[in-house]
Amino acid sequence: MPWVHEPQSDWRARAAALPSVKRIQLVARARAAPLFAHAYAFHLNMRFGGMAPRDLVEFAATQRLAGLKLHVDDGEQASLSRMGDDALTAFAGQVEARRLELHVETSTTEAAGLADAVRVALATGATSLRCYPRYEGRVSQIIAWTIADLRRLADFDPQGRLRYTLEQHEDLKSEELVRIIEAVDNPRLSLLFDFGNMINAYEMPMPALALQAPHITEVHIKDCLVKPDRGGWAHLACLSDEGHLPLKAMLVDLLLLGDDRPQVVSFGLEEEEGYFAPALRFPGEEADPFIPSRSASFTDLGGGELAARLRQEATAAHQQVETLRAMLEEIASEAERAEG
Repeated sequence: MPWVHEPQSDWRARAAALPSVKRIQLVARARAAPLFAHAYAFHLNMRFGGMAPRDLVEFAATQRLAGLKLHVDDGEQASLSRMGDDALTAFAGQVEARRLELHVETSTTEAAGLADAVRVALATGATSLRCYPRYEGRVSQIIAWTIADLRRLADFDPQGRLRYTLEQHEDLKSEELVRIIEAVDNPRLSLLFDFGNMINAYEMPMPALALQAPHITEVHIKDCLVKPDRGGWAHLACLSDEGHLPLKAMLVDLLLLGDDRPQVVSFGLEEEEGYFAPALRFPGEEADPFIPSRSASFTDLGGGELAARLRQEATAAHQQVETLRAMLEEIASEAERAEG
């Protein structure tokens, strides 16, 4: 298996080699990184434990985060997609009262789903909407359909009140995502970089980041173990800093994007312990491979005691906040040391 866990010294060497002005910039950005709560860190609690969107607002506020990222369907019956207008307005008030920023997410680029997600995002005062294609077909078809879908964003949001991000979600390769972004040519559309989703497309993290870098404005942070799968790579999400991903190296490169101001405006804390995603792209595949139909992401509950599994998930979500803050402080301290 040609997977190599990248040496931890790489990010230190990268920081040490920066010009002084960039090291100073890295220190400041690491200590002010806009961390967002992500509902997927509480995926099982929202499916089986009665956790509702308002509880994620409280988590983000208690943890002193900058905002929250919430899928339109998170929370089952209590989800944003099932709220009436008054409830959406009330939720917007809860977010505003905690001085948080809301980002809404959906798992489609098709017109009906995208239009409804825009409606929800605007009604809740969100500033950003994430999407990704989930089509079955040849890669060339998926790219063409997604371009056509995203060219309709102005129809759904004619006043341009939202920013939009397209996420690499396990099937398309980085250069294919860039091709979509450049073809749509909408200044309000950019890429959301997920720390692990390139694995399933048979890409390595740092090269994928480099390809996507000019267009990245938002991030999902998680860690995973890379597993061989039919000649490709699957990923099994795990606790942050316990997997194969070069987390600090990715953070350094992402923090350095943007000259006068940070290019990345949100880092979503998406702990997904136990989530498994199979390989979707393979070495030596045909020029225009076929992508099979797939569901939106979900984590298997497993066969253990439900209450214990829900507590485990909540503990992991809290722990990720501490882990990422410690990583960011280590990056800032290392850049300061190199500067001194």
